[in-house]
Amino acid sequence: MKIHRTNLNGVVEIRAKRSGDDRGWFSETYKELALLDAGININFVQDNESFSASTGTLRGLHYQTTPHAQDKVIRVISGSILDVAVDIRRDSPSFGQHVAIRLTADDGNQVLVPAGFAHGFCTLEPNTRVAYKVSGQYAPDCERAIRWDDSDLAIPWPLPATGPILSSKDEIAPFLVDQPDLF
Repeated sequence: MKIHRTNLNGVVEIRAKRSGDDRGWFSETYKELALLDAGININFVQDNESFSASTGTLRGLHYQTTPHAQDKVIRVISGSILDVAVDIRRDSPSFGQHVAIRLTADDGNQVLVPAGFAHGFCTLEPNTRVAYKVSGQYAPDCERAIRWDDSDLAIPWPLPATGPILSSKDEIAPFLVDQPDLF
């Protein structure tokens, strides 16, 4: 397992080794000891999975506030996404900055998005399945969202000409500047 640091402190890309033969391949997608060796000590408590039927489905930007903030490891089971993490730690030198990583089922790469970051993704293919490991239980009272098209964030979403497919919650999410509950 290889850990690649990004330009945002705490966000890392994880590349699991695949061993293959004429039958296919095998990969350890999560290995606690490898993460500990990289200085990452997170207790994951829940696995989630989403399915998006259409290209251009945009989910995010989401986060949970304390005491139910979540670290996440995201990977694609089928299809591909542009995965985005936004630093929402007010005292961070990279506050409001984002990192975008293309995750694909073929590559098997993953991204660790720690608490203190908003997370979202846009599907690049139809029938995309995404799996998440999270370190905290879902808590609706702590759930928050930031508007996907916030011009202060300037995220270059790869959208079809018809625009994104959004949930009703994501359509009305507030801008980053209007968020009272940040880290």
